Amino acid sequence: MEPSVASIHRYPVKGLSPEPLARVELSPGEGLPHDRRYALHVGAGGFDPAAPAWMAKTNFLMLMRDERLARLRTRFDPATAVLSIERDGKQVARGNLEEPAGRVVLEQFFAAYMGDALRRQPRVVSAPGHTFSDVAARVVSIVGLASVRDLEGVMRAPVDPLRFRANLHVEGLAPWAEFEWIGREVAIGSARLRVTKRIRRCAATDVDPSSGARDLNVPLALRQAYGHADCGVYAEVLSGGTISLGDALARQAG
Repeated sequence: MEPSVASIHRYPVKGLSPEPLARVELSPGEGLPHDRRYALHVGAGGFDPAAPAWMAKTNFLMLMRDERLARLRTRFDPATAVLSIERDGKQVARGNLEEPAGRVVLEQFFAAYMGDALRRQPRVVSAPGHTFSDVAARVVSIVGLASVRDLEGVMRAPVDPLRFRANLHVEGLAPWAEFEWIGREVAIGSARLRVTKRIRRCAATDVDPSSGARDLNVPLALRQAYGHADCGVYAEVLSGGTISLGDALARQAG
């Protein structure tokens, strides 16, 4: 079976729910458009939008610590910058992420929703061209679905691939074959990427992305079964182009 793109997701606000895409246009040196474009800052130090710098994920609301976030469903409209938030099928908040009034509405919602779990008032943060990725490099994250199924066999429990919050899910590879791509170039659709490193997993993967329950210990299972806590890889975009569902992946020779 030829490896192909099974799903594409972006995460407009760090820590919040994914948005499935049918296709995405990639640019050299960038991640997915609008992926981790915003975050909810709760750290002690401030974020300066005039001089944005990478900050560790502990400075923001995130699933590793704040599993209640997984109970929310969010929709982001890039044309208007409006974020809509639903819980149990009902809209509970809506605001424009680029306007002060809209940000205040969303900040107040998350302050009330998180309650005593917060030590500081959350602040919506962003900066032109900045991304709130877990790594400083601008990358695309890729997970092989066969690897997830292999992990399911080890854990003897269903493992939703969305636990890994990847941009691309790939079908048709052997389990863990994506690790063999490190340092190699991969053609996907009309784009070309270089796979740079494996992704080490944290306690965010313990959280069921549908219920918000912390019901599995994925990093521990990975270490016990495979001797590492890695699942998926990061890749940098070398040549831009369009990636669509069903597009084949071809590892370049060398």
